[in-house]
Amino acid sequence: MSAHYPVARPRRLRRDPALRRMVAGTRLHAADLILPMFAKEGITEPQPVASMPGVVQHTRDSLRKAAHDAAAAGVGGIILFGIPAVKDARGSAADDPDGVLQVALRDVVAEVGDSIVVMADTCLDEFTDNGHCGILTPSGDVDNDLTLERYASIAVAQAEAGSQMVAPSGMMDGQVGVIRAALDAAGHGNVPILAYTAKYASAFYGPFRDAAECAPQFGDRSTHQQDPAGPLEDALRELRLDLAEGADAVMVKPALAYLDVIARFRAEADVPVAAYQVSGEYAMIEAAAANGWVDRERMIMESLVAIKRAGADLILTYWATEVARRL
Repeated sequence: MSAHYPVARPRRLRRDPALRRMVAGTRLHAADLILPMFAKEGITEPQPVASMPGVVQHTRDSLRKAAHDAAAAGVGGIILFGIPAVKDARGSAADDPDGVLQVALRDVVAEVGDSIVVMADTCLDEFTDNGHCGILTPSGDVDNDLTLERYASIAVAQAEAGSQMVAPSGMMDGQVGVIRAALDAAGHGNVPILAYTAKYASAFYGPFRDAAECAPQFGDRSTHQQDPAGPLEDALRELRLDLAEGADAVMVKPALAYLDVIARFRAEADVPVAAYQVSGEYAMIEAAAANGWVDRERMIMESLVAIKRAGADLILTYWATEVARRL
């Protein structure tokens, strides 16, 4: 400190909105935001998600409109999740060229072109009849290497449908490297990979599983997602591995409960760092606001600023379009 009270008075720079705005160290931009959206096969009207007020499972028409609105608001990206009408043990619909996610990708790219980055979640849990993220062994465990073969095929199908980025979320060992090799071999070397690098086995995902209809039919995902009580070094090891395998950007999920992980990723990574403000974070604020317990808009903005301040370059949030308009 160069001075002490009464000479030093930190409140001087807080005394009015213009001063506070001028010296703000953390700034949100619409282009930092990525909107997750759910495309459901076989419905004729958008289906509200009860545990996520304001979020719907989209029809083809409503998805196109929501994509257009996000692009018009200046949102940086959209990430699509698909919910097929028919599921099986290997998630066959996930890489079907005419499957719900590939159709959604083509629709959205046709609607918004390159005015917003259109990306896809690259996983199996929405497509398997058991709700797990991969191919199961006879004993019910997820077979890592067989699952990687499926991820490679899915990523190529998504790229061929127009996805401008793929986002493997299954937390399989080696997933980034296998997907990178598959994309390159199929002529999609320019499609970047946003890796779900530190994805925790979190209770904050509950409402998402309603929206994506992907709750595991038995067991859980603790054998591949990270332990919330695990050492930070586990996340940093995953970071180093994903970077070595060619990840173009890395993600921490969830966001608010893992700000320390976001900060360490930002300090160590030489690629963009994303954070996913997940369904549980969204639902808690919406529920508290609906009960009149909190100021909804202030809570939304404060939570996003905290994630940004921790070091996230990109934030996946269900409020992306709303917040982009406000910004």
